[in-house]
Amino acid sequence: MTSHHAPPAGLAPDAVAGPSARDAAAARGLTVYIVLLFALPSNLTIAGLGSYGRPSFLWGLALLAWWIIWHLQNGRATQQRNRDPVGAALLVFTSSLLVTFAAAMMRGQPADQISPAFSALLRLASWCGVVLVALEGLTCTEQVRRLVRLMVYIASGLALLGLAQAAAGQSLLNWLEQIPGVVIDTGDSVIARGGFTRAAGLSIHPLEHLTMLVGMLPFAIGLGVTPGYTRPARLRDAAWWLPAGIITLSCLVSISRSATIGLAVAFVVSLPMMTRRQRIVISAVGALGVLAVALALPGISKTVIELFTSGTTDSSTKSRTDALARVPEFMASSPLLGAGFGTFLPRYNIFDNQWVLLLVEVGILGTASFATLLVSGVWSANHSRKLFSDDRDRTLGGAAAASLIALAINYAMFDALSFPMSAGLLFLCLGLSAGLLRIATQHAATSPGIGAATAGRAQQD
Repeated sequence: MTSHHAPPAGLAPDAVAGPSARDAAAARGLTVYIVLLFALPSNLTIAGLGSYGRPSFLWGLALLAWWIIWHLQNGRATQQRNRDPVGAALLVFTSSLLVTFAAAMMRGQPADQISPAFSALLRLASWCGVVLVALEGLTCTEQVRRLVRLMVYIASGLALLGLAQAAAGQSLLNWLEQIPGVVIDTGDSVIARGGFTRAAGLSIHPLEHLTMLVGMLPFAIGLGVTPGYTRPARLRDAAWWLPAGIITLSCLVSISRSATIGLAVAFVVSLPMMTRRQRIVISAVGALGVLAVALALPGISKTVIELFTSGTTDSSTKSRTDALARVPEFMASSPLLGAGFGTFLPRYNIFDNQWVLLLVEVGILGTASFATLLVSGVWSANHSRKLFSDDRDRTLGGAAAASLIALAINYAMFDALSFPMSAGLLFLCLGLSAGLLRIATQHAATSPGIGAATAGRAQQD
């Protein structure tokens, strides 16, 4: 049987079982991207390049260039090309943004909006490079598993940094400003609310930091559900839950509605990965953790509750409500195509909602294509979970789907695509979801017995 998700040209026939040296290039490229995205401050840029000098942005463009060159050198017949829902949805999303950009330029734009519009398109190209390399370059689940572990480890470190910042009441990053050849502004690394410090880790803003943690929580839970060691050891297995615990604790003390909602969503959508016993134990431990935080820092629980009960008296809520009331006004001139991706500057209004900002910038067409892209990613990850026979591989699919859902919800809390870390994580998860589906489909096609068994289980699920 021929699979529509055949491995890219140049890959060994047994690539699904294990990558060759050439096949590992994609995994190494994505590893570098993860380190540049998460382990460097979001507002660090190479001196002289301005907003174009962010290392993760530049590396995403390098990945896109590598993918294009690789395709030119290894041309494939049309029938051999992947028919992947994420790839198709990414093409539609990219095309819709190009159409809105062209329409915006034809209408004419103020001088200070042209450069941000071109910058937005380059960011899109960088994100596409990440998705496409993950989609066609990853050839086995072990590669994905290593990438996920790296992401979780770094996220745990950032969560610890956030806790340290909250305790110290300062960014702890001022020394980075002395590094030659780079420009970094740590001025907004900590923000106070209700007498408590809202830490930002290495992010530009606390909401970007918290969105990254919320998006990584399902992957951290996945590591706890399926420990990385093959030998049974209860203590060692329990240690794999530490990243999830650290990330959760950092979110609990964040003094943020977004983090509270995102944390709840991330936990709920991660439940299908757990056994019944794990759900009971983790739910109990989580409840005790919330209680411990409330008892140790009683002011935090009061402040968070007030965030949800203050209504329009809260300045943040009032600002968001007033901004939403003006959406029809901003969409009136071009409801279908919008004002143009990247052209709606903060001087007009600040929505603190990426979905609303998309409606204004790229209209109904672009927003619908973005929603389709996310749905395709969730479907791909979930379908790969049904095709895999190994529980660890199934958990990878479940974690990727849960992460995308959690991120989609949190994108309603702030303009996430304007921030490197939150935007990069979303497209990285889309690429991993697409790659998992291609690997799972190829594995099922080359293992008829396993494919039949997993297909039967998929129908039952």
